[in-house]
Amino acid sequence: MSGIFGAYSVKNQPVLEEVYLGLYALQHRGQESAGIAWAHDGHAASARGFGLLHNAIDQHKLSLENANCAIGHVRYVPLESSQLHNVLPVCANYARGPIAIAHDGLVTNVDSLKSQLEARGAIFQSATNSEAILHMVAQKSHMEPVDAIVDALKRLEGSYAIAVLLEDALVAARDPYGFKPLVLGERDGTYYAASESCALDIVGAKLLRDVEPGEIVIINSRGMKSLRVRHERPSRCMHCSFEYVYTARPDSIIDGRSVYEARKEMGRRLALKAPCANADLVAGMPDSGTISAIGYAQAAHAPFEMAVVRNRYVGRTFIQPTQKVRELGVKIKLNPIEELFKDKRAVIVDDSIVRGTTAERIVTMIRNCGAGEVHLRIASPPVLHPCRYGIDTRKEETLAAVRMTLDELCRKVGADSLDYLTEEDLVAAIGLPADRLCTACFSGKYLEKY
Repeated sequence: MSGIFGAYSVKNQPVLEEVYLGLYALQHRGQESAGIAWAHDGHAASARGFGLLHNAIDQHKLSLENANCAIGHVRYVPLESSQLHNVLPVCANYARGPIAIAHDGLVTNVDSLKSQLEARGAIFQSATNSEAILHMVAQKSHMEPVDAIVDALKRLEGSYAIAVLLEDALVAARDPYGFKPLVLGERDGTYYAASESCALDIVGAKLLRDVEPGEIVIINSRGMKSLRVRHERPSRCMHCSFEYVYTARPDSIIDGRSVYEARKEMGRRLALKAPCANADLVAGMPDSGTISAIGYAQAAHAPFEMAVVRNRYVGRTFIQPTQKVRELGVKIKLNPIEELFKDKRAVIVDDSIVRGTTAERIVTMIRNCGAGEVHLRIASPPVLHPCRYGIDTRKEETLAAVRMTLDELCRKVGADSLDYLTEEDLVAAIGLPADRLCTACFSGKYLEKY
């Protein structure tokens, strides 16, 4: 899971600090590493590091650079891959000039591509999908860079939203399914490509549109140009439903649908499907469960309370790399307000249950506050299958809904009752046609089956 942000100024204005700010808005998509790349005197330059953006990159040093084009990346990196050469963007200088690539998603045929590239002499320095794309472009140095990028993307399978920095252009592209989000914006002659529209807001840019599935957008001194990648597999929109459930910020608009409104509708439908009579309060699990809790409370005609407080200085527990760290994260991240829960019948709304760590610990903490009853409601279907396209749900046997029945899981987390949203209600709440949404983590219907 990653966030990407790119900027190109046709008026030759510096953009590095804007890219830095854009990454701030995307920090929720990755908190393990951050990087920014730009071209300097005909060579690729970068600033990269580990941790949150302000720890990874020195903002002051960026202000000294005068680059009119740059790309940035924030990333969740598994612990075993936490080495500086795996921090994106990946940068190089090849026969056609400087190049840098940042990628969100998961190329499912990357191992095969790497084997082919190594057989032709490529030497890999990292474990990233982005480097494979870079090598494919570099080995086509007889082509114009954009043509080489198009040729490389034709060979990719799986999911990708990418930003590519060239010496005189910014290239943004999205896989033919449109699985990973990518939007375009503009402000006063500067064009932007970002994982979510909330990153455009922070730099004062107007949302122009989404990058369409299978589209490549080239931004240079002449403005913005669109190309289409012709893939052997027929293009079919399959946007990630988990973006609306958990990944994206609620103030983003993805593929024309407000994430806030989608989550609120999930909560409303959940209240109708799984009511809790005579609830004294409804509370959401910050942050992604809060909006659904508002919708639930409104539909249930029950009081909504901000009864669970989040420590803003702790990252998202789901995307922490180890179980131990996740467990510690829950303890210091969330704190229920005892006065609101004491002797109350409480409904707690969360976005999903993946491994069950957060659910079990928060129910225990609410019990310790003296709650009379704790009823857990989940604003998505049970997560039954691992994601193959860039959401780290790990192996199937680690998923709580796979290991236990509904009743067993309810007892495990310590709730008085537990219920989920149906897949049909989730699709309806998002507001996109069912045949344009990937629900593989719930249904097991992976993109390759369509």
